Amino acid sequence: MHKILLFMKRRPDISVEAFRDYYETHHAPLAAKYSRGVTRYIRRYIDAQPHPETGAFTDGPDVITELWFADEKIFRATLAYITTSLMPDIIVEDEKNLFDRASFRIATVVEQETDLG
Repeated sequence: MHKILLFMKRRPDISVEAFRDYYETHHAPLAAKYSRGVTRYIRRYIDAQPHPETGAFTDGPDVITELWFADEKIFRATLAYITTSLMPDIIVEDEKNLFDRASFRIATVVEQETDLG
């Protein structure tokens, strides 16, 4: 599988509960309509925990969204698109209801797994 990770913060004026509810009931269904070739669309909501040495977790994302692709060509085309173009206006306008768009970070991932069994 090929994955694109989106690290995103909520707008500071929106509660965690309202952010998660809006994402699941409004934004995710809208985004799914524009997600051709995506095999899995996962949202991982962050419950920040303090670090034992440095204290509070204050600068991380509120959600890590994963876009999974079985087809490498579609993955590469999607990555090229989202790193060089704005999403359709309807998506951008909906994101403004939810996210601090300036905080968006995009990454791909190479996974390595250790067999613990």
